[in-house]
Amino acid sequence: MGAEAEEQPHGAAVVADGFGLKGPRGWAFRKVSFRAEPGTLVAIEGPSGSGRTCLLLALTGRMKAKEGLAEVGGLPLPRKMAAVRRISALGQVPGVNELDPAFTVAEHLHERALLQHRFDGSVQALLRRPGTRAAEARARIAEAVAAAGLDLDALPKGGRTSVRDLERLEALRLSIALALIGRPRLLAVDDTDLKLSDAARTEVWTLLRSLTASGTTVLAVCSEAPEGALRITTEAPEAPETPEAPEAPAKVSTEKAADAPKGTGPEDTAGATGTDTGTDTGAGTTASTTEEGAADALAETGRS
Repeated sequence: MGAEAEEQPHGAAVVADGFGLKGPRGWAFRKVSFRAEPGTLVAIEGPSGSGRTCLLLALTGRMKAKEGLAEVGGLPLPRKMAAVRRISALGQVPGVNELDPAFTVAEHLHERALLQHRFDGSVQALLRRPGTRAAEARARIAEAVAAAGLDLDALPKGGRTSVRDLERLEALRLSIALALIGRPRLLAVDDTDLKLSDAARTEVWTLLRSLTASGTTVLAVCSEAPEGALRITTEAPEAPETPEAPEAPAKVSTEKAADAPKGTGPEDTAGATGTDTGTDTGAGTTASTTEEGAADALAETGRS
């Protein structure tokens, strides 16, 4: 019974105090402070270019912060980045672990299950008979697909549907299912509401809330936080007056989305440097990613 309990999803508390990350072009984010209990939905809200994705990657141990402190599941960052990566998982993050458009849905799921078994399995698990291991992999896949709300039978060719033929919402569900195969304590999802209709956005937030209800802590980058989420608001840094001058630090708030006013002021969009894709891990901050963290993130795709 003890072994089964250890495998159950259980959220990781996330605490940040003056957390900041600086790259060659200035601060991606700075002075981020908040506390999230296990099983909390944390919405990282802000315009493209405001350091949202960098904050997501830093809190999951994929980028190394330069100032302040943070803890995930009691593990301090940046000192325990590798340990934090082991208890967290990423949904699709453009430029880090994108889905392969040539792969089918079933191929992605099977590959992730094999990687999970190879890198996270105990010695005892590795010695089990191939038939037993295959059954366990199928069970993990079925569990993750169900939790992500991905209906394989509703896809054009079922599990044989290529990623390039998926709608945006289906691709997002697939990326979440892949992350859930590892039964993480912390799930991080980038560009949560990008290019989605209002109805589809509602579906996604309902899905993420269901995951927090089961115990998993969720970090989600979005343009507008949903009601009831713990809201972390980042703002794009102002452009420096001279090439040598550092960029102004990003402003951060940690109010609940239900109580916070919607919309942002003129200063929110001044100096935004992100692209139209909504991803803000530009060259100025990707240089801060450690080699170990980058290798780990690429390993999640199995094609590093």
